[in-house]
Amino acid sequence: MHYVDEGPRDGRPVVLLHGNPTWGFLYRDFIGPLASAGHRVIVPDHLGFGRSDKPSRRESYRIAEHVRRMDALLESLDLRRTTIVPHDWGGPIGLAWAVAHPDRVRGLFILNTAAHVPRERFKVPAALHLFRLPGIGAVMVKGLNMFHRAFLFRAGVVDHSRLTPAVRRAYLAPHPTWSSRTGVLAFPRAIPITPAEQPWAAFAGELEADLKRHFRDRPIRIVWAMRDPSFGPEVLQSMWLDTFPDAGVLRLENAGHYLQEDAHEQIIGELLEFLKMDA
Repeated sequence: MHYVDEGPRDGRPVVLLHGNPTWGFLYRDFIGPLASAGHRVIVPDHLGFGRSDKPSRRESYRIAEHVRRMDALLESLDLRRTTIVPHDWGGPIGLAWAVAHPDRVRGLFILNTAAHVPRERFKVPAALHLFRLPGIGAVMVKGLNMFHRAFLFRAGVVDHSRLTPAVRRAYLAPHPTWSSRTGVLAFPRAIPITPAEQPWAAFAGELEADLKRHFRDRPIRIVWAMRDPSFGPEVLQSMWLDTFPDAGVLRLENAGHYLQEDAHEQIIGELLEFLKMDA
């Protein structure tokens, strides 16, 4: 696993976690301001993404394996008073480390993600539903690279002018071949559709309970993109505000799923203010 580790080693850690199909590049505008403010900034690339290895074995990309690797990485860094910034699949993966080591975590700064058992049948966007289909999904994601081109570059961002040719090339660069996109396909196929779907239901049920148990008395801030086609306002209301009813919320009315692209200026400002609490 590749990761960025910037800023003073004795600074309070901030762990920035990406999802699918992005990598640490998603947080390129966050690292400098956080490090300049005295924080140690950790930005891992999940296996199969960014500069991390990309094995072609599907078994490498089970959620339990992502969780195990993230735990090993963050434990190797011996982080204390850490702020976790989870997004997309970085949510359940990073928050699993947080609930396993609550003594190492100072607070959570939550971006559009979910770490819950679905409250009802999950409304998967049409494109993501196609990605889950046998055969067709592999051709679309691994062959035509449609998770990047249709979701990241189109449905997932509101202000497409921010995705300059150079930015698009940076997102495409880690996945140039069919086999290198195995991890990209694995994530949509792991999305739970019904509340009882296993193994997600057992994992998420325990994770949700542990978040309530360990973190309701910690600093929590939620920054939510309201035009997210996957994690809409109902996820914020029925899941996160049920878990953390006292959390402060910043709603971004004109940001999509990849809110770091649409609104990094607002998010960085909010994050820096959040990090000053209990400093």
